[in-house]
Amino acid sequence: MPHDEPMRERLILAGIQEIQHSGVQGFSIRRVASNCGVSCAAPYKHFADKAALLLAIVEYINRQWYAQQDRVIAAFPGDIKAQLVEVSMAYIRFLLDNPHFRSIIMLRDTTMDDASRLCKGQLSERSKQLIHEYCQAVAMPPDVELRKTFVVRSLIYGASLMLDNGELPHTPLVMETIRATICREFDLD
Repeated sequence: MPHDEPMRERLILAGIQEIQHSGVQGFSIRRVASNCGVSCAAPYKHFADKAALLLAIVEYINRQWYAQQDRVIAAFPGDIKAQLVEVSMAYIRFLLDNPHFRSIIMLRDTTMDDASRLCKGQLSERSKQLIHEYCQAVAMPPDVELRKTFVVRSLIYGASLMLDNGELPHTPLVMETIRATICREFDLD
């Protein structure tokens, strides 16, 4: 039986709001259903249980990011460094534009099942792959690659949080400074 995709997506979006409000431990399928204006049994037509809905939420966020990331990579064919820098900047914008996603992406909750945690971890795989490809192309040793991965990922998450909480103003100058800082990590000079 095919799923009612609009309702499935409404449940996922309501689930994202529920996690942002109550966390995974306080997550209630009943409240998700109520927020969608459907019976408490309706979500079970789309998801086997709470774990399946949580996994669908993480997969939804991943799909949103993968689509955006693919567009950025396609805009810079053959230029791994530009892809890396622009994907990093796009991820910052993605985190800022989707605070309801960010609460899940950055969530550390041991009650989330293994499948959801694994899926959530896949969100950064393309960025790591780009860093690896670039480091291989310029013959950076593995320890430097590990450090670059850590620094760039830290810059992305740190800049996102600092922009979001107003510690940094969200201006073109600040965004260019962040871009230059990420870019500098991969300069060979």
